Amino acid sequence: MTPIRLAPIRLALVGLGKIARDQHLPAIAADDRFELAAVVSRNADLDGVPHFTTLAELLASDVAVDAVSLCTPPQPRHALAHLALAAGKHVMLEKPPGATLSEVEDLRLTAAERGLTLQTTWHSRYAQGVAPAREWLADKTIKSVRIDWREDVRVWHPGQTWIWEAGGLGVFDPGINALSIATAILPRPFFLTAATLHVPENCQSPIQAELDFVDAAGAPVRAEFDFLQTGPQSWDIAVEVEDKDTGNKVLKLSHGGAKLWLDDVLLREGPDAEYAGLYDAFARLVVDAASDVDVSPLRHVADAFLLGRRVVAPAFIE
Repeated sequence: MTPIRLAPIRLALVGLGKIARDQHLPAIAADDRFELAAVVSRNADLDGVPHFTTLAELLASDVAVDAVSLCTPPQPRHALAHLALAAGKHVMLEKPPGATLSEVEDLRLTAAERGLTLQTTWHSRYAQGVAPAREWLADKTIKSVRIDWREDVRVWHPGQTWIWEAGGLGVFDPGINALSIATAILPRPFFLTAATLHVPENCQSPIQAELDFVDAAGAPVRAEFDFLQTGPQSWDIAVEVEDKDTGNKVLKLSHGGAKLWLDDVLLREGPDAEYAGLYDAFARLVVDAASDVDVSPLRHVADAFLLGRRVVAPAFIE
């Protein structure tokens, strides 16, 4: 029997900033299960694609869409996603999936009630080394974990003031990527015990953070996030495991998970296919009428804001 060829998913991209242009557009163009049906942006358009300044304007038009991918800052994302779900559209949420846990839970319930797909996207989990790291660690005894996530906000978020506002997360915008990997690869849950958040005097969100966790078996997990790194950028997670036969070993993910090392021996590396992986997963979810809503990385960020000691840092001037 000849398989039935499904029509492409007609997708609207909401928000046309750096992440949409660098990652979403190439991933959509490379996947024939999607058709870019429209873009929504107040400040930019795309040649050859219907353009709208608001999502409400698109939904009121005669342009047909099946799904929306929300690439806006997190603060307005709940309202936009709710509008899309109310109109019967499947929704992909760029990370973080919302400004609060309550917002995401409301969207989860709404999508479930309407039989629509809702996807929280943690792109770093699709880095080449993450899946093999999870598999290797599954039966290991964790001794300690060290996370160093350091990048230059002036390079990755130039002129984006929303990131310093309430709900913008500050250094947790990249740091949540590290937490998304850690929650995926570690065999046991871990819990925050202490945190220090360095908040510039002219901002509402931290520019640096130090976090201490402990896993369910008592192993320490230390994370340091820095948004002021100059020169080489660092996105590393090192997991020390106990091995009674051969001595302790260190499994390390570097380059944001793109490379996997064991005691300084490179085990795995590959090209960047993170957003291709996200869109592959989204297409499968839509076909199966299923959702994937995981808030574990965002929950750790919320814990840090709840328990963290806030330290006033010098004003940030880009």
